[in-house]
Amino acid sequence: MNRKLQELEEKIGYQFRKRKLVKQALTHSSYANEHRLDKLACNERLEFLGDSILGMITAEHLYRVFPHRPEGELTKIRADLVCETTLAKVAGRLQLGRYLLLGHGEEQGGGRARESILADAVESVLAAVYLDGGFAAASDLVHRLILSDIPAEHPRNVDYKTVFQERVQQQKNQVIQYELTGESGPDHAKEFQVEVRLNGTVVGQGSGSSKKRAEQEAARSAMEALFPGKW
Repeated sequence: MNRKLQELEEKIGYQFRKRKLVKQALTHSSYANEHRLDKLACNERLEFLGDSILGMITAEHLYRVFPHRPEGELTKIRADLVCETTLAKVAGRLQLGRYLLLGHGEEQGGGRARESILADAVESVLAAVYLDGGFAAASDLVHRLILSDIPAEHPRNVDYKTVFQERVQQQKNQVIQYELTGESGPDHAKEFQVEVRLNGTVVGQGSGSSKKRAEQEAARSAMEALFPGKW
């Protein structure tokens, strides 16, 4: 475990003085339960703290970087940057899953690749850095791993369905419908195709590994077709 911790320290660019903190950050509740550890030995409390630290650092950064954007836009960008999908991608770059301590059942169920577990682990590691090295160390970590590449125009994980709906409903009596038009591939690797209609007319198409993702792609396609450069 010590060798793995050293590998992780190299990846995140921080060396812990109190390694018990990072060990706790990597301990999932399933492992603690299976090994009959104290219920406070898992990373849930650290995840709670890390969530608040991440939100504050991100909010301050956006406030300074985008001085002319209103509160509503900043809120949407922050939500994107700290969402489960974004944090899971950060965990993927760090290969954080391979360092986690999981119970047997969670291990067998693919827990090392589960977005929710990975996102929580990122927040837990952030909290561990904060408790070990202070706010400056935590802020540096967030800026390097999450805030170093913020798109100037659009957040990375835009909720295109919501954006499309808000844009369309600026006019009255607009009806949006999503229709599943096909699916292909084996059960473990399905690909879904979806069309989005505006007042009965097809305005976008999309595909994805789930109906939800296909709908998002269809909405993005519709936005690009109907409102290019205006969203």
